[in-house]
Amino acid sequence: VFSETSVVVITRNLGLTVAQSTDLRLKMRDAGAQFKVAKNKLAVIALEGTRYGPIGEMLTGPTALATSIDPVAAAKVAVEFAKTNAKLEIVGGAMGDTLLDVAGVMALAALPSLDQLRAKLIGLIQAPATKIARTINEPGAQLARVFGAYAAKEAA
Repeated sequence: VFSETSVVVITRNLGLTVAQSTDLRLKMRDAGAQFKVAKNKLAVIALEGTRYGPIGEMLTGPTALATSIDPVAAAKVAVEFAKTNAKLEIVGGAMGDTLLDVAGVMALAALPSLDQLRAKLIGLIQAPATKIARTINEPGAQLARVFGAYAAKEAA
C-alpha cells in the first residue's frame, strides 16, 4: 500500500461508532482513497523501508491511516469528516518524503483534487479555441442579422 500511495493521513479515533466509521470508509472509497485501522506496531513495521517511515512516530493511541494515490483525496475527505465529527482527530501525515503536521494536512485538503486540476487545464486549453471559433463566426452572424433586418423591412 505504501509503495503505491501519494499521501498518508494519520487520524485518531476518539470513539467513532460503527455507522460513523462505515460512513467515513464509504466517503473515502468514493474519493478513491482507503481508510484502515491498524495496530500501531504492525503499521510501523509496514512503514519501515518506505519513504513514509518517519510518520511511525505519530502512531500512538487509537489511530487509523487514510491513503490515496491522488495527493489530495485522503486529506480532503478526512478533514471534511473531522469538521462535522469531533470524534475524528487529524494527527498529521506525509506526502512523499515530506512530513505534514495538522496545518499541513488542512492546507493539502484545501487544494483542488487531481481531477479538478485536469478539468481546469482542459478548460484553459479549450478557451482559446472557443474564442477563435466565435471570432471567425461573428462576421457571418452579423451579416445574417443585417439581411434578416432588410428582409423584415421589405416584408413590412
